[in-house]
Amino acid sequence: MATEATTRMGRPRSERARRAVLHAVDDLLVDVGYAAMTMKGIAERAGVGRQTLYRWWTTKAEILLEAVLEDVEEELTTPAHPDAAEDLLTYARALSGFLTASPAGLAYRALVGEAQHDPEVRTLVHAADLLGASARTVLDRVRPDAPGMPSPDLSAAQFIGPVVYRVLTARAAFSDDELRCHVRTLLASWAV
Repeated sequence: MATEATTRMGRPRSERARRAVLHAVDDLLVDVGYAAMTMKGIAERAGVGRQTLYRWWTTKAEILLEAVLEDVEEELTTPAHPDAAEDLLTYARALSGFLTASPAGLAYRALVGEAQHDPEVRTLVHAADLLGASARTVLDRVRPDAPGMPSPDLSAAQFIGPVVYRVLTARAAFSDDELRCHVRTLLASWAV
């Protein structure tokens, strides 16, 4: 998915510099947190000039979003399972792990937090649909076994919403038994 930042005109990106910037933003998020992170700090940590950052991105949120986008696809792509409950459970486990243990999950949580009071970040996060797209892929696979499943957006919210809410409010994932119960409850409600 291309963001506005990745499609700007100008000199082509140096892949080495781009990778250094994405690693730097991840490192700074862990070391100093989102609020204390600055474009100057990112440039210094990456060993690039600030003009390089501003040529490709306008805000630290755009950089962090790009770093997360690469990891989300890898970490939240789960193999298809012939059993709908196991297919959903596998994804729910991956999502829980992503949100609680992955550096990309930490970055996602930081962006969601910032989106609560920054409309530009809210727009970025909404447009990227970081979790919804991967969840809808799994839901599309189980839809034949769940004829009462609502629209793709609503079913994705029903599926991932409780998992995200739990991590954002309790900073701990549901247990495997709780995830299993969540999946069974959803499938039962979608069977009608």
